[in-house]
Amino acid sequence: MPDYGHDLLFGAVLVPSAEHADDAVALARIADRAGLDLVSVPDHPYRPELLDAWMALAVIAASTTRVRVFPNVANLPLRPPAVLARTAAGLDLLSAGRVELGLGAGSYWDAIAADGGPRRSPGEAVRATREAIDVIRALWREGEGVRLPGEHYGLDGATAGPAPAHPIGIWVGAVGPRMLELTGATADGWLPSVPHVPPRRLAAGHRVVDEAAVAAGRAPFEVRRLYNLSPGPGGFPRGPLDAWPEQLAALALEHGTSGFLLPAHQPTLLQGFAADVAPATRELVTAERKRATGAPRPADGSGAARGRNGVAGRRTGVAGAPVPAAFAPARSRAASPEELTVRPTPAPKAWRSAERLWDESTRPAGPPADPERRYPRREQEPARNLVAAHDQLRADLDRLREVVRQVLANALAPGDARAEIQRLSLRQNSWTLGAYCASYCRITTLHHTREDEDLFPHLRRSDPRLGEVLDRLTEEHHVIQVLIERVDRELVAFVREEAGEQERDALQAAMDLLTDALLSHLAYGERELIEPMARLGTGW
Repeated sequence: MPDYGHDLLFGAVLVPSAEHADDAVALARIADRAGLDLVSVPDHPYRPELLDAWMALAVIAASTTRVRVFPNVANLPLRPPAVLARTAAGLDLLSAGRVELGLGAGSYWDAIAADGGPRRSPGEAVRATREAIDVIRALWREGEGVRLPGEHYGLDGATAGPAPAHPIGIWVGAVGPRMLELTGATADGWLPSVPHVPPRRLAAGHRVVDEAAVAAGRAPFEVRRLYNLSPGPGGFPRGPLDAWPEQLAALALEHGTSGFLLPAHQPTLLQGFAADVAPATRELVTAERKRATGAPRPADGSGAARGRNGVAGRRTGVAGAPVPAAFAPARSRAASPEELTVRPTPAPKAWRSAERLWDESTRPAGPPADPERRYPRREQEPARNLVAAHDQLRADLDRLREVVRQVLANALAPGDARAEIQRLSLRQNSWTLGAYCASYCRITTLHHTREDEDLFPHLRRSDPRLGEVLDRLTEEHHVIQVLIERVDRELVAFVREEAGEQERDALQAAMDLLTDALLSHLAYGERELIEPMARLGTGW
């Protein structure tokens, strides 16, 4: 598939939780300050645990200055297109042209029907979406009355307007072939998601969109290609943040994908995506586009001509998406594709806690790697998945620490006339923290249990020389479990009674010690397990 030459956009998918109503807005401000281009929220009107998407987008737009906002994607069956058109146009006027429109034909039909919406067959959903796009575009053109016949949506003398401040893009979340054809024929963008359209299926989807665009008399590059990412084991992109630019650049240059949306609920991940991943990806894509400027360009101006085998010396960056060899980061540019390129994450250089639970100098090391050994890419995937799983734990730990910091800051509020209200708010925030902590701790425990019961026995059987390392990692798992229980106890003490300095200090100390121990442990585990996992697999 071609590179359509679009500018690259990077953004976030934020969940507007009703229980944590301020979180999505706070994260949107961080995304705005960090330099991301887009902020989106999912639209599930039938889920009471989520705030209304358009209400959340309005507050986000009012709380930011530069990011564009959009629903990802608007639930058409529960949002009539005439209302959608005027809502989007109104917010675009209020935000100085910072609104786009993600649009979905609908799913979760039982929930939609339970809220009074229609239950549509796949064919009906496609026809309804096509009619909706016509209605929305007609109402964005101010003028006299508009009449459009329709099976599901129509206009019978409706007055068009208001016109948006800028040409709003309609980005369709399409999966099936008929929705993809509709997207190519009528929409301004295709917005698939990794779980529904993994990278290996992108090329087939782009072909359908392109063919439908040409059949409708449009150039394929008129349809922007965006992508809802899903990092982590089994998802995309894979590995640590510094491994993402190469993978995203591959999608941009070989599939034409130009918008990348990251689901995130922690500030550090958003900031890393904006500060590290986005500029590095742009640099790779810009360099390759410049390198290819001497190549013939298609008549439609959609970007450098590039067939499936049009770039020499490529290596695979994602399934089905080769990457030019020049794209390799500096650390691997001179390396053979079969050298071990997965890198352990270093432990933080500074300690937060004065307490120590173990002596790092006594940690055993595994056998040295064979310098002549080569590791095909598929053999490196288990190690990449380990680092990705650890990255998720590290990101969630950052979020947990931030929540603790906010709660403790609220506890220090002065005892003025609003003290009683603040204490009630504090208690609610603290119990919310408890729910978050319980979820995070459960995930951490499950991860360590999986290692203890599955991975470690396999590695021990495959290479007995790893025995001491595995024993030490298992011991540290038990220590971390004790720390998790300590954080839980201090949290309960913090919310059980009027929190004083002692309770606040104890909770902070427990959180600091857990942070030190877990980050140190994860770094040690990666240092010792990456090579054995590439060499021996997981046994799963």
